[in-house]
Amino acid sequence: MTSKDCSNNECCKIDAVVTVDAKGQIVLPKELREKAKIKPNDKLAIIGFQRDNEICCIVMLKVDALENTVKNLLGPVFKNVFQPEMEK
Repeated sequence: MTSKDCSNNECCKIDAVVTVDAKGQIVLPKELREKAKIKPNDKLAIIGFQRDNEICCIVMLKVDALENTVKNLLGPVFKNVFQPEMEK
């Protein structure tokens, strides 16, 4: 898939193919790390999607991005729960 196949500047494509070594480790290619702005000591959340009790898809998200998404989604919900009501 090329970038011209993507609409609204959103696209899902294979950016790299990596090999798992004997220790279970992988190396993220430099070009991918640069595109994703992944720096040393960044934390990545690994999310597995299951089908028939087997993981069929693994997604990695930067923890900072995941944290911000959760705050944006749940912040307004919990704001009213945890803030005391203003005195009338």
